[in-house]
Amino acid sequence: MATHVITGAGSGIGAEVAQRLLERGDTLYLVARDAGRAAQLAERFPGAHTLVGDLGEPARLSWAFEHQTLPDEVDTLLHIAGVVELGTVGDLTPKLWNATLAANLVAPAELTRLLLPQLRRSRGHVVFVNSGAGLRANPEWGAYAASKHGLKALADALRGEEADNGVRVTSVYPGRTATPMQEKVHRQEGKEYEPGKWIPVEAVATTVLTALDLPRGAEVTDLTVRPGG
Repeated sequence: MATHVITGAGSGIGAEVAQRLLERGDTLYLVARDAGRAAQLAERFPGAHTLVGDLGEPARLSWAFEHQTLPDEVDTLLHIAGVVELGTVGDLTPKLWNATLAANLVAPAELTRLLLPQLRRSRGHVVFVNSGAGLRANPEWGAYAASKHGLKALADALRGEEADNGVRVTSVYPGRTATPMQEKVHRQEGKEYEPGKWIPVEAVATTVLTALDLPRGAEVTDLTVRPGG
């Protein structure tokens, strides 16, 4: 029975991954931005533990975790949460840049730092659910793509630094996936949202679990998932 710490379990890919791991009988620690959200997650995923920490304020995560009970060992840390706001470089404000980078890049870095002792102890696995935007940047996606390019750099650096400790690191790059975030993006783009056109969350969750289930002695470093027929 493995122990997993998961961000973004409230919807979309994170919810699907959390549900599958819970059905396996694994132990889950779900990161929630506040106590109300933690209560919702505990109700949705019976038996799961919660950790309250606002990813929008990564500088406060250390203080928040000092007042909670963390797992002694972490087999998997799954970074799935993320935020997106579209806009041209000419329109994006420092406030939006900072909010995007805080949630999508700085918070994963800080959460990883805080849990590295537990990950090293269990020779664990860190999974970054990135985005196709982490490999290429399109117009009006500057802030989001920059945060995801940074997330790739974080994963690559971490992989090299922790290899001798037996910690595996995987980045998953899904294309557009049928999630509430994708629905929001379509509203920002002024387009009609048709979920059937995009990658099902089940497919991305299966990709994540495939990387997790790889036997020791091998490591999947980068996986790209694209919409298919």
